[in-house]
Amino acid sequence: MQQPQGFIDADKPHYIYKLHQSLYGLKQAPRAWYQTLSKGLHSLGFTQSKANPSLFIYHRECSIAYCLVYVDGLIITGNNSTKLDTIIQSLGHQFNLKDLGNLHYFLGVEVIPTNTGLFLS
Repeated sequence: MQQPQGFIDADKPHYIYKLHQSLYGLKQAPRAWYQTLSKGLHSLGFTQSKANPSLFIYHRECSIAYCLVYVDGLIITGNNSTKLDTIIQSLGHQFNLKDLGNLHYFLGVEVIPTNTGLFLS
């Protein structure tokens, strides 16, 4: 956090103001959350997609994982279930996670697993 423009104390530039309300509802909250999440994903070896800043890609040896961030939700998928479990556990140590299981709907799109992949409707 940084002191807001117009309220910078020159005598104490490293001090910040104690808030008497939660960060949600403030303009800096989404940026602060996204920045913290981004640092957490980078520390796990993810890189940010150049085409879509909300997509993070993990690629090591034969393991590939994708993490898509939408508002305060994450969709994590990949080709190695053991590695995915490790990633989810690591994120769980850094953030308060709630695993909603397999994806069924996302942004109004129904996701149906088939023998050959996923069917989006």
